[in-house]
Amino acid sequence: MNERAERPIIVGADGSEPAYAAVEWAATEAVRRGLRLRIVFVLAPWLLEPLPEPGADRLRRSLRDGGQEVLRQASIRAASRAPEVKLETELIPGSPVQALLKEAEDAPMLVVGGRGLGEFSGLLLGSAANQVALYARCPVVVVRHTEETERGEIVVGVDDTPSAQTALAFAFEEASARSARLRAVHAWQNPASLGPGEMEPPVYDLERVSGEESRLLAEALSGWSSRYPDVEVAEDTVRSGTVRALAGASARADLLVLGSRGRGGFAGLLLGSVGQAMLHHGHCPVAIVR
Repeated sequence: MNERAERPIIVGADGSEPAYAAVEWAATEAVRRGLRLRIVFVLAPWLLEPLPEPGADRLRRSLRDGGQEVLRQASIRAASRAPEVKLETELIPGSPVQALLKEAEDAPMLVVGGRGLGEFSGLLLGSAANQVALYARCPVVVVRHTEETERGEIVVGVDDTPSAQTALAFAFEEASARSARLRAVHAWQNPASLGPGEMEPPVYDLERVSGEESRLLAEALSGWSSRYPDVEVAEDTVRSGTVRALAGASARADLLVLGSRGRGGFAGLLLGSVGQAMLHHGHCPVAIVR
């Protein structure tokens, strides 16, 4: 049996509305997967120890009580969205990034809000987002808000890299669990080189190149439909900028799934503008699969 599959889904709570949205999303996902949900609130380590100075100790207790209240409210939100969810909560010490990465070491999934307060402030506004999404050992889902009505579609970004295959595995599993359609999007703007070191041709047959890109997508998907015969697959080969293609598709989706690294239109996904754009401006939750 897969030990990771028996571990709880981890979600970070900090009292912000996006974090509560992440808790609600994670609760639904936990029930869907038959897993427990672990809600954590990160505190500086010294706040979890008694202090000799009365004033400092009162502050410590106040901040701890505030964290416990956030966990209580998060539990209420989780149970309200998914009454069957099995919950556990804990105040954990550390910096937000390091604490979450540690929690994610053997987790099936880590879920965070798109923006936060307190310890999570700026989590997705700078290097912390890349650290969590790039270095977590499990898929990371970033949630800014949740929708009451599901659209019945999962979108996955596809290229010809191993990272895309990892993303496809996660996306097919999600689509199957949700009985949702899977839309595979391959965005391209320039013709692929024909071999190592070859330059892109100054003039090329657009129809032929489009066919090559469509074949690339079909080859990337090869074998997955036989593993998941219940999943309807829509193949979109789009001559467009990657951000525009993914953003447009995400507006009609329940989840956007991306590999942590790619090439072509998806190159440097979490290190440059594309990854940042989708984490900030995707119209649905975004899953980064390492």
